Amino acid sequence: MAKKSSSLTGLLAVDKPGLPFDWQEAGRPADAYDLPTSHDVVQRVRRLSGQRRIGHTGTLDPMASGVLVLCLGQATRLVEYYQGHAKRYLAEVTLGAATDTYDALGQIIAARPVPFLTQKNLEEVLDAFRGEISQQPPIFSALKQGGESLHRKARRGESVEVEARPITIHDLTLVDWIKPNRLRIRVHGSAGTYVRSLAHDLGEALGTAAHLSGLRREAAGEIALADAYTLDQLEAEAPTFDEQLRPPGWALSLPVRELDDEAIRRLGFGQQVCLPHETTAAESDVLRESDAALAQGMDANGSFAGIMRRLAACDDGSALWKAEKWFAGG
Repeated sequence: MAKKSSSLTGLLAVDKPGLPFDWQEAGRPADAYDLPTSHDVVQRVRRLSGQRRIGHTGTLDPMASGVLVLCLGQATRLVEYYQGHAKRYLAEVTLGAATDTYDALGQIIAARPVPFLTQKNLEEVLDAFRGEISQQPPIFSALKQGGESLHRKARRGESVEVEARPITIHDLTLVDWIKPNRLRIRVHGSAGTYVRSLAHDLGEALGTAAHLSGLRREAAGEIALADAYTLDQLEAEAPTFDEQLRPPGWALSLPVRELDDEAIRRLGFGQQVCLPHETTAAESDVLRESDAALAQGMDANGSFAGIMRRLAACDDGSALWKAEKWFAGG
């Protein structure tokens, strides 16, 4: 029987639909496609699950498809930790025209000829964007300024100033060059990376204009497309919706501490505990600096107990920890 109620707790990876990469070959304008927002996906899952308490761990623009991780019920307490995961994307950049939104859904604001390019030119420019860089987010974004989203101010024609922010591009690879003016690239960027801004800036670095014409998020941290359900699949499997959920803490990229029953009990009661300096590092993600003092507690069976924070050193040289978001014990 379906478990469709407000008691559902867990994580769900959705393969959000978006603009297909072949839309230009199909001859249809980008705005002719049905492109749901991340909020639309949340609303659909609310209807299917009966759970109203749902949050997502990183917005995907309407044009973008791919991995959108949702936290349901008590798992919404973990949204902030999943938001810190690095993301992987397949992106298409169209050279020769810039838009106000930096993507194919915006209005063209500049057109410039595409200079003669070689593979070497492209690789040299891509290399300049690898590593730690400063990036200015697009004004048409969900970032807030004065408590209001920037895109709302921009659509009213207000002057919007956005400060550049430090990000890290861990990997940037040219996948395909669809001559004369379309590049497909793979991007592995830290939390807060805007691939639209990257596309815009690539155009300028190549001596032309550019915008993002396709985007698919292939992974958010360790959660990949292979873990995600399409909306049609969720609709078809609605009678067993609860079986699609993963437990809180699933694929969370934080170091792991194995805890005994006594430590779990004490942390659950809000007490602080001293633990030896032993952690198992997250395997393949890059943590934000703000996450450096965090770890996920696990019981002896490998079940997630909660998030804990390292405070200081104990008298015996071990580390003092407290529970930050706890799901076990107490």
